[in-house]
Amino acid sequence: MKKLLALVVVLGLSAAVARPGPVERHGALRVSGARVVGDDGKPVSLMGNSLFWSQWMGGFWNADCVNWLKQDWKAGIVRAAMGVEAGGYLEHPAEEQARVEKVVDACIAAGLYVIIDWHDHHATAHTKAAVTFFQAMAKKYGRQPNVIYEIFNEPERVSWHNEVKPYAEEVIAAIRAIDPAHLIVVGSPHWSQDVDVAAGDPIKGANIAYALHFYAGTHKQGLRDKAESAMKQGAALFVTEWGTCKSDGNGQIDEASTAEWMAFLRQWQLCACNWAVSDKVETSSTLVPGAAITGGWKDDDLTASGKLARRWMREWAEAP
Repeated sequence: MKKLLALVVVLGLSAAVARPGPVERHGALRVSGARVVGDDGKPVSLMGNSLFWSQWMGGFWNADCVNWLKQDWKAGIVRAAMGVEAGGYLEHPAEEQARVEKVVDACIAAGLYVIIDWHDHHATAHTKAAVTFFQAMAKKYGRQPNVIYEIFNEPERVSWHNEVKPYAEEVIAAIRAIDPAHLIVVGSPHWSQDVDVAAGDPIKGANIAYALHFYAGTHKQGLRDKAESAMKQGAALFVTEWGTCKSDGNGQIDEASTAEWMAFLRQWQLCACNWAVSDKVETSSTLVPGAAITGGWKDDDLTASGKLARRWMREWAEAP
């Protein structure tokens, strides 16, 4: 009897590890109206994690970490935030691209969605490099339903009409020459908050969404009003980055505001990635300094923000 029970336990654990991922359930994501939907045309609302800037927290960019986020946090998506400036892709293109590919390959193996993120505040100054990078990604992963391209993380206080939109059109055209279908997410000015401005002058083409970023300690109803305006204008939104604290990554955790944002995400059936898998000493980090880069984290390894984000993520995965 003991041997039988042991076998049941082992089989149960194996089944948990091998459970179907969201990609198997939904297929390649696409835009329909103002919604991100799956193969069946129904809205898909995923919750997952954003990795930290690759050049500074590259240790967490590994398959074991990705698998732990799937198994323990119940993440449905991982965002590979590849740093571009400050020692990132512009200085070390081969190294940074290899980090991205390691995470993308791990997500594909795990059945998770993965965002390939050009994590840059000044992408309009690096258009040629962005084109080169995304064409390489499209050639390698353009047939994988897991992949989403995020071509401009957070434009700063620049013009949507004269700067961000022309950049996006050029990079999108380069991707579409190779990959005509996969979802592309575009940031908007003011650190991906002016989604209503982008919605008023949208990029032409299929399967284009706009990044909405919020930090619960800073952004309140005013940003939700802008997001609602964008969606009512027909724009699909994708929350590629959100935090529990202030927008500088520090300050107090705002649980009440976080709950209000989670209700908004539920109402509008949006996808979202929490910032960030990191052990940097700041409020928005999910891990305490020295936490293992391969996952396996206990409660003591998680920051207060990490515990809150994990709870929301696990509840998201269990929701009907």
